Amino acid sequence: MTDDKSQSTQLSDDELQDLVASSDTGARSPVGPVGTALAGLALLWSLFQLWIASPLPFLPGNPIPVLNDTETRSIHLAFAVFLAFMAYPALKRSPRDRIPILDWVLALAGAFSAAYLFLFYAELSDRPGAPIQRDLIVAGIGLVTLLEATRRALGPPLMVVAIVFLLYVFFGDSAVVPEAIRWKGASFAKAMSHQWLTTEGVFGIALGVSSGFVFLFVLFGSLLDKAGAGNYFIKVAFSLLGHLRGGPAKAAVLASAMTGLISGSSIANVVTTGTFTIPLMKRVGFSPEQGGSVEVASSVNGQIMPPVMGAAAFLMVEYVGIPYVDVIKHAFLPALISYIALLYIVHLEALKKDMQGLPKPGGPVTIQQRLIRWGISVCSILIVAGVIYFGVTLIQGAFGDVSVWILAALILLIYVGLVWFAAQQPDLELDDPNAPVVSLPLFAPTAKTGLHYLLPIVVLVWFLMVERKSPGLSAFWASALMIFILLTQHPLKAAFRKGSDVGHAARRGWGELMDGLIAGARNMIGIGVATAAAGIIVGTVTLTGIGQVMTEFVEIISGGSLILMLVFVAVISLILGMGLPTTANYIVVSSLMAGVVVQLGAQNGLIVPLIAVHLFVFYFGIMADVTPPVGLASFAAAAVSGGDPIKTGFVAFFYSLRTVILPFLFIFNTDLLLIDVGLVDGIFVFIVATIAMLLFAAGTQGFFLARSRLWESIALVLVAFTLFRPGFWLDMVHPPFEAGDPTQIVKVAEGKPANATLRLQLEGENLDGKLISTTLVMPLGPKAAGAERLAVGGIEVLVEDGKVLVDNVIPDSAAADAKVDLDWLVKSIDLPSDRMAKEIFYIPAVLLLVVVCLVQRRRAGAAAAALA
Repeated sequence: MTDDKSQSTQLSDDELQDLVASSDTGARSPVGPVGTALAGLALLWSLFQLWIASPLPFLPGNPIPVLNDTETRSIHLAFAVFLAFMAYPALKRSPRDRIPILDWVLALAGAFSAAYLFLFYAELSDRPGAPIQRDLIVAGIGLVTLLEATRRALGPPLMVVAIVFLLYVFFGDSAVVPEAIRWKGASFAKAMSHQWLTTEGVFGIALGVSSGFVFLFVLFGSLLDKAGAGNYFIKVAFSLLGHLRGGPAKAAVLASAMTGLISGSSIANVVTTGTFTIPLMKRVGFSPEQGGSVEVASSVNGQIMPPVMGAAAFLMVEYVGIPYVDVIKHAFLPALISYIALLYIVHLEALKKDMQGLPKPGGPVTIQQRLIRWGISVCSILIVAGVIYFGVTLIQGAFGDVSVWILAALILLIYVGLVWFAAQQPDLELDDPNAPVVSLPLFAPTAKTGLHYLLPIVVLVWFLMVERKSPGLSAFWASALMIFILLTQHPLKAAFRKGSDVGHAARRGWGELMDGLIAGARNMIGIGVATAAAGIIVGTVTLTGIGQVMTEFVEIISGGSLILMLVFVAVISLILGMGLPTTANYIVVSSLMAGVVVQLGAQNGLIVPLIAVHLFVFYFGIMADVTPPVGLASFAAAAVSGGDPIKTGFVAFFYSLRTVILPFLFIFNTDLLLIDVGLVDGIFVFIVATIAMLLFAAGTQGFFLARSRLWESIALVLVAFTLFRPGFWLDMVHPPFEAGDPTQIVKVAEGKPANATLRLQLEGENLDGKLISTTLVMPLGPKAAGAERLAVGGIEVLVEDGKVLVDNVIPDSAAADAKVDLDWLVKSIDLPSDRMAKEIFYIPAVLLLVVVCLVQRRRAGAAAAALA
């Protein structure tokens, strides 16, 4: 019986390792010279990416020519495809310790095809749009090898989706294609030229973001992990939260949040923290499925957590057209609220099971002491942040260009001081999660051992948020500092501890650096081929115009209902995201579905900012990592916990309801994304939204102050909804806009304040002759004549027989983006209504909450008295 159990556990461990390897680094590890060559090639890829991201190529006298974006993407994909065939076996039964001849042939063919744009860049530039036979042959081979590399690195889903889109390119006029989405089809030359020889397909924006930004962030995360930061984050999380009810689960959430800051993979996040946290959660009373589900929910949430967001943040910069800092600002609040709510869900589960925390060293702490400690910690962080900001600003202002060297010296001095601080404590060791836990580590000594790991993160955030440097350059300087830390932290500790072998410590640091550079490149193989394969879908959308067809398709299915449309888009995003890594997932769902939400929303009178739409489809795309039948993160967690993977997926989805509901909320209430919200209002929004999300979690979990009855759960969800969107009830009582006379459009536009907007209701026929009604919000620019301000928004109008017609649509304007056309009728001007503040509906919501609290408190008190 014991042997069977051990064998079963071993099989689960093997499956886990295969899943992780196939998702991140590749399951094949050849030995001997081939293995050395494979590691060397991965190392060379990392060094290449560091070189092109650094300022070095632009220094005077540099003999190596500067590469343009297309050449960089070409080399980047060549590395990714070659390593995909080297690192990922073709089948489960394929050899792991050697590389078959066929794989060498495919690797060389794929790498040459990918590098073709770099090798023959000058020739291709001389004949744009006129490919010769050699170009088409290379493009065909390139697409086939890319699809096979995608299958090996990521499994069949993305490959199948890409093939379906390619078939649509060639056979779009076939009788088997539904009439609603038919198109004339493309020739082989047209398709290959578009997909491979231009930057519209494979070598498009997605691959450019992968080569320019994503690689450096993945490498940065790998270097941090090899330095010991991953283990440090887990230990700090346990020292902070392990003593609370359900402490290991709460620590898992916090550790996953910290790991998610730098991780680009939900599966990697599950395995990194889950192998330690899931056994501990089981030991304190969570079932295998619950323990795995908590880890899945928190790890997948890491993909929505800035600054990396599974690399999707950098793609949003390109697709939405807003600065990186704005993407982070808009995405931060929903992610933070979601993590806080997950901590509360864990707390509620612990209350249901009457769990106790792990023993904490130092004895019990009163609430007053906790508040004082938290207050001191928060104030200390704010003071340090203020000193850093004003100190750096002062030095830069006083010393000009020389300030760079002064700041570098200060960072070095601070780093040495923090390492000396860490050397006074023993190094953190990886614990056995299956060993009994006698007590938790003390927070202060644990925190001291890794404070120097925070320096590169501070540098990264400073360059991104304050200096406003590009993500690639910011990640380069953070990675450069990490390289320095890896090389010096162990020798410095050895020197400070006196008596330790400095030479051995230096060799250890060098080995960790090599491992980090190699692992960073191998972690990028899947992302590199995924962004390239996703480019096939993007290329198909631009070539065939299927994006517009999808809008009509969703409109027909939803019957014009806005809520049904959003639900349908969410379901499609969930299906499209199955089995795809975060980056490819976002590319696919945003390319197909983002425009659908914008256009159909406008037709229903809902103007949704583009960033809100992209976050909406992104949230539902990544939920595919949770939900069965694919749910890769759930399968990984089940392999660790020994639970049922399907049940783990369903429980994890139930825990993730807070993440599912958030996109619907910020579509209708963009305050959650801090759009046009000041600091004071932002703090208010955060407090109210957090309370609302906690009440929603309590309502869906069936437990608040006591086990909830059905009406109490419904009441809690209703209160949460009202706090999230009080405007819903106000709109029912008093509409937000009143219809104005369209013939006064020029006068109204002239009377608007500077940089205001004008909201119009328009109606007209599209190119297919279909009657369309839509809402247009136009920017009016500075004060000027009414006609000039309308032109800023993109239209010129003609008033005739009491009707206002669009006489001209200006290209690259808000009107053109909304697909407004000539002779469309301006039906009305939407003028804001003079109405009460929407927050008035907080009053009945709070009163209802008080009733629930009183009822549950009385019931909880009676239950406690009965037990006594």
